[in-house]
Amino acid sequence: MHNLGLLFDVDGPIASPVTRTIAIRSIVTDLVAMAAAGVPIAFITGRSGDFIRHQVVTPLCDAGLGEALEQRGARMFGVFEKGGAWAPITGDGMGEVTVNETVAFTPEAVDAVRSLVRDRFADTMFFDETKRAMISVEQRTDVDAATYAEAQSRFQDAAFEALTGLGVGLRYASRVSPDASGEVPYRIDPTIISTDIESVLLDKDRGAQRAFDYFAARGPLPRRWRSIGDSRSDYKMADYVHDAGYEVAHVDVRPSDGVLERPYQVITIGDAIHDDAGAEFLAHWRRELGLGE
Repeated sequence: MHNLGLLFDVDGPIASPVTRTIAIRSIVTDLVAMAAAGVPIAFITGRSGDFIRHQVVTPLCDAGLGEALEQRGARMFGVFEKGGAWAPITGDGMGEVTVNETVAFTPEAVDAVRSLVRDRFADTMFFDETKRAMISVEQRTDVDAATYAEAQSRFQDAAFEALTGLGVGLRYASRVSPDASGEVPYRIDPTIISTDIESVLLDKDRGAQRAFDYFAARGPLPRRWRSIGDSRSDYKMADYVHDAGYEVAHVDVRPSDGVLERPYQVITIGDAIHDDAGAEFLAHWRRELGLGE
C-alpha cells in the first residue's frame, strides 16, 4: 500500500463548475489508477448521492474502477450533503445511500423553498430534488455568474423569511431567526454555484471523520494525506486529519477565495484552478507513486 490517502471535494477539483461533469479525462484514469494501487480515496461533497453515482462513479466504472477496487487493499467511499448521507464505493459500484434523518428538514420546509424557486427564481436557478438531508438550490447552466450572483442574494433573503416564518431556527450571514434561543440548528451556506440550507451539524470535518472510520475498519490507514477543495470550508477536511495526528496538506484549487493560515502545508497549483488544478495534482501523484501513464 502506498503511504497516501486522498479526500476530495467534487465541484471544482474533479467536476467542472461550468459543466458540472468530469470534463478532463485524465482525472478519471488517474483516480482509477490510484484506487487500484491501494490509495484510499473519499469524495466528501455537498452534492447528493445521486449526483456522485451518475456524474463521478459511473464514468470511473466505465474506465475500469470496478476491477481496480477488487484489488487487495483498495478502498473508496462517498460522503454526500456534507455528511448528511454516505455510501461505500466497491467493485460493484456505489452502494446504497444511508441518510442521517436527524438533520433533515420537514416536508413543509422543503416545499416552501421548492415553491419559492418555482414561483420567483426559476429563470436563474433550480431546486435540487436529489438532496435528502439538506435543501439545495443551484445556478442554471445557461445563466452567467453575475446574473446568478444578484439573484442568489435575493433568493437567500427570501428563503430566510420563508423558513423563519415556519419556525425554522436559521442563521444567515449576520442574521438569525428572531425567536432563536440557544444553538440555531440550521444555516444558509452559499457557494459560487448554489445555496445550501443545512444543519449546523454538517460540514467537511465530519465527512472526513466518517471516511476515516470506514477506511480504518478495512485496513491500516496511511500516515500521509492530501485534501483537495475549492472553498474555505474544504480546509476542514485537513483540519480533521491534522487533529487526528496524521501528516496532511490541503490543496486549494481556488486560492482567489483567500488562502487560510493553517498549522499544516497549504498547496496551490501555480496558475491552475478548479479541475485543471485537480488534474495537475493527480498527474503529479500518479508520477510520484510510479503508476505509469
